[in-house]
Amino acid sequence: MKIAGMIMAAAAALSIAGTSALAQQPRTGMVTRIDRISGTITIRDMPEGTTGANTGAAAEEFKIQDSARLNALHAGDRVTFAVNDTPGTKTITKIDKTDAVTKIEKK
Repeated sequence: MKIAGMIMAAAAALSIAGTSALAQQPRTGMVTRIDRISGTITIRDMPEGTTGANTGAAAEEFKIQDSARLNALHAGDRVTFAVNDTPGTKTITKIDKTDAVTKIEKK
């Protein structure tokens, strides 16, 4: 019984560690709304690759850890960001603008 309890506790600890690691995975999206007063930003996730590139996911609202970062962002900007997902609150810990235009060279 004691060993089973220890195994269950270890499994629970690993699942929590795995969840926090997944929460920090870089994501890409497009800024749809910024509320500088409340320190929140709404971002629509952009899918990887080109398949379904116009569909996108639903927009999500996030708190931002460093609200001064909002001054450099505008609606329509494409961004990469990392989210810390604690119960009840999704907080952006890192956000950067990305280039929206890919250069294609003519031959």
